[in-house]
Amino acid sequence: MFFSVYANSNNGNGYVIANDSLNKKAYMIDFSKQEKGLWQVTDDNVMGGFSNGNMTFEKDHGIFNGNISLDNNGGFSSVFRAVENLPKGAENLVVDVKGDGQTYQLRLVIYANGYRLAYKHDFKTTANKREKIMLPIADFKATFRGRMIKSAPILNSAAIREVGFLMTKKVAGQFSLSVFELSFLKE
Repeated sequence: MFFSVYANSNNGNGYVIANDSLNKKAYMIDFSKQEKGLWQVTDDNVMGGFSNGNMTFEKDHGIFNGNISLDNNGGFSSVFRAVENLPKGAENLVVDVKGDGQTYQLRLVIYANGYRLAYKHDFKTTANKREKIMLPIADFKATFRGRMIKSAPILNSAAIREVGFLMTKKVAGQFSLSVFELSFLKE
């Protein structure tokens, strides 16, 4: 596979792909297809907070946007979608986004011993610039209810059952992330 990357153009939180021939796609979510109804929102109101987010769809992309409120110990909004039949051995994930200059989390969910376990990877967006960001699956960190889980199993792409985005920050305010495509790549 040939592509050129700029390792520092995303603050070390993934690699922005400048030129790519990503013909090794093993699984893809194309947001120009019918994605409406597949995404579920979870905000901090499940714990008493007042943040709100949603996932809407335009002609060729989805938009995860909303407002983060710190009132009543709030501070996050997330969207998730179920996935099936991800191939074993996918090594990288590429997300094609246009952001607002803020940092988001991409989350991959597995079920282990009856528990829902999320693996997260932060990525910083450039305001009003569409970019493809590659995130190595090996760099995702396991969390459970916001705490890092050091003894978590190694993330295997075939075990992933959900993908999602999360916005969490220490300052109240608006957020908006346009998503065009999310692809799992095999080397």
